[in-house]
Amino acid sequence: MFGTRAQLQNGRVKPLLLFYLVLAAVIWLARGWILAGSFQNVVLVLLGLAVFGITGVILGNWRTGVYFFLAWLLFEDLARKFLGNGTALFFGKDALVAMVYLSLLKARSLEKVVTFRPPFLLPLGLFILLGIAQVFNSGSPSILYGILGMKLYFYYIPLLFVGYAMLRDEADLRRFLAINMGLAGLIALLGIVQSVVGQSFLSPKTLDPDLELLGNLTRYSPSGAAVSRPTSVFVSDGRFAHYLILTFIIGAGAAGYLLLRTKRGRKLVFASLALVGLAGMMSGSRGCASYIAISALVLSAGLLWGAPPRAAETYRLFKAIRRTAIVIALSLALGAVLFPQAIGARWSLYVETLDPRSSNYEVPYRAWDYPVHNLLLALTDPDWLIGHGIGTQSLGVQYVARLTGAAANAALPRFWVEEGYGTMITEFGILGPILWLGWTLSFIYAGWKAALRVKGTATFPVALSILWFGFLLLFPITFAGISPYQNFVLNAYFWLLAGVLFRLPTLTMQHPLQAANSIRSS
Repeated sequence: MFGTRAQLQNGRVKPLLLFYLVLAAVIWLARGWILAGSFQNVVLVLLGLAVFGITGVILGNWRTGVYFFLAWLLFEDLARKFLGNGTALFFGKDALVAMVYLSLLKARSLEKVVTFRPPFLLPLGLFILLGIAQVFNSGSPSILYGILGMKLYFYYIPLLFVGYAMLRDEADLRRFLAINMGLAGLIALLGIVQSVVGQSFLSPKTLDPDLELLGNLTRYSPSGAAVSRPTSVFVSDGRFAHYLILTFIIGAGAAGYLLLRTKRGRKLVFASLALVGLAGMMSGSRGCASYIAISALVLSAGLLWGAPPRAAETYRLFKAIRRTAIVIALSLALGAVLFPQAIGARWSLYVETLDPRSSNYEVPYRAWDYPVHNLLLALTDPDWLIGHGIGTQSLGVQYVARLTGAAANAALPRFWVEEGYGTMITEFGILGPILWLGWTLSFIYAGWKAALRVKGTATFPVALSILWFGFLLLFPITFAGISPYQNFVLNAYFWLLAGVLFRLPTLTMQHPLQAANSIRSS
C-alpha cells in the first residue's frame, strides 16, 4: 500500500497504467484476430512489439543493439515470405539501424566513444553530392525514385562509424566474429536442407507475386540436370549466394585470427565454415562457387605472406589454412554420400559451364561479353551525359513504379541495364561511374594501408579478409551488376566491416605486450 502510494506521489503510475492499457488492447485485438483466423495479423503485432523491445535495447546499449539489428537484417526476408511482402516489414531493419545511429550519437555525449575521419571521405562525399543532385533530375518520373536510390546507395554508410566505435578491445572483436559465424552456420545449414528436400522448405505454399520467381528458381545444366537454387532464409537465391561469399571470406579470416590468438570460438568458426562451403556447392550459383574457390586461394596466399615473423606463428596460420581445407573437403564428401543426386546435378552444371574444355563453356560470356554489352547499351541512351536520376534502375524499382503509376513512369530509361557501371551511367550520367571509381579506389588504397599496419600480427587475417571482400564487392561483383552492392545485407555488412578494418591498427597496438604474450601462450 505504501509502495503504491509512493508511486502515485512520484508520478510513476501513469507509465504503468499506460503499459497495462496497451497490453489489454493488444490482447483484445489478438483474441479477435485468432477467432477470425487472421493469424497473420497476430504475428505482425508480435513483430511490431519485438521491434519496440529491440529499440529499447538499442537505446540502452547500442553495441548489443547492433547484434539485434544484424539478426533482424538476416531473418527479415523469412517474415516477408510468410507474412506477405508488406512495406512495414521491408523497413523494419531501417528503423532499427536508425535507432543504432541515434544511440551512438547519444553515447558520444555521455561516454568516450572513439571516432575517426575516413581517409576516403572526400571522394565519397563527392559521389554522395552527385547522388543528392540526381534526386532532382528532370528525367526522373518521381522524387520517390530518388528517395529509393539514396536509401540503397547511402543509408548504411554511417555503419562505418558504428563498426569503428563498436570494438573497444579484442574481446569485442572475438564476440563479433563468433556471433556472425554462428548465424552464418545456421543460415547455411537451412539452405543445404532446402536444396535437398525442395523449395517448399522455409517457403509458404503461395508466395507474393514479386517473390515467386526469386524464391522458386530452377536452372538446368546443358545435359539436362535440374538444379534448384535454394534461398534459405532469404527471398532470393542471389541474396543467399552472395551472403555465402561474404561469410566464407570473413570465416577464413576469423579462423586465422583465432588460431593465432585463442582457442575460444574455434570449433564454432570451423563448423560454420564447413557448412558455408557445402552450402556454396549446393547453391547452384556458379558465381558463388567460383568466388569461394578463388577466395580460398587468394586468402591462403595472403595469410602466409602476412604471417608473424616467428616460425611458430606462421605454422599456426598454415594450420588454419589446412584445417579450413580439411573441414570443407569433409563436408563436401559427407554431402556426396548423403545426397549424391543433388550434389551430382550441381557438379554437372559447374563442370559443363565452367570447364574451358567443355563445349558449353560460358565464363568469357558471363564474365566479360555480357557486362560489356550492357555497358555499351547504356551509352546508347540519349541522356547518358546526365542520366535519368538516382534510383530509376535500382533494386526494388518495381515497388516505386506501382506507387507512381504508368503515366509517370514513361520517363524511365528505355533499356534495363544489369552491368553496374552501365546502371550508374543510366542513373547518374557519365560522372557517376567516374566518381564511383574515385571513392572505391581510394577506399581500397586506404584499406590496404590499414592492413599493412597490422601485418605480422594476429589481426592481419581479419583485416585481409575484410579488404578482399570489399575489393570483390566494389569491383568484379559490381562490374557484373549493381544489385549486390544495393542488396541491404551486403551493403550493411560492407560498411560495418569497413569500420572494423580501420579500427584494427589502433586496436592491435593498444596493448602490444599483452598481444604478443597472448600469441605465445595460445
